[in-house]
Amino acid sequence: MAAAIRAFFGYFFLLFMVRIAGRRPGKQMTPFEYVLVFFMGGLALTAMVGDEMSFTNALCEITSVGLAHTIVTWARCKYPRIARLTDGTPLFLLMNGQWRAESMYRMGVQDDDVMDAARDSSVPTLDAIDVAVLERNGEISILKREENS
Repeated sequence: MAAAIRAFFGYFFLLFMVRIAGRRPGKQMTPFEYVLVFFMGGLALTAMVGDEMSFTNALCEITSVGLAHTIVTWARCKYPRIARLTDGTPLFLLMNGQWRAESMYRMGVQDDDVMDAARDSSVPTLDAIDVAVLERNGEISILKREENS
């Protein structure tokens, strides 16, 4: 019964801490946000399955992680270099009809991945793509080639 009570209160505490940490649309989660989610989840698990002392420790740890996240978020907003460090930068995968093979290899992206994203963007052929960009959140953006009239 004590574990159920700890889980109940732990859920609301974790919800509160994540709410304080800020929000971004789900599709825009970067590795920075994934680290926060998984780390806090692990700490919450400790609170639920451990004894009374581990529950108190986990609440303190979650609060500390939430505070650290808030500080890093502030620093990311104030200093673009920190944002590039935590979130990365967009990478061109295709530009002017030329594949950027080195970028694709480094990121583990194949031309089929780009073409899947192109089809999702209603761009059926490679010739119709002007630029393909691997965004910071892992999505591939496709910019259509402008039609000449």
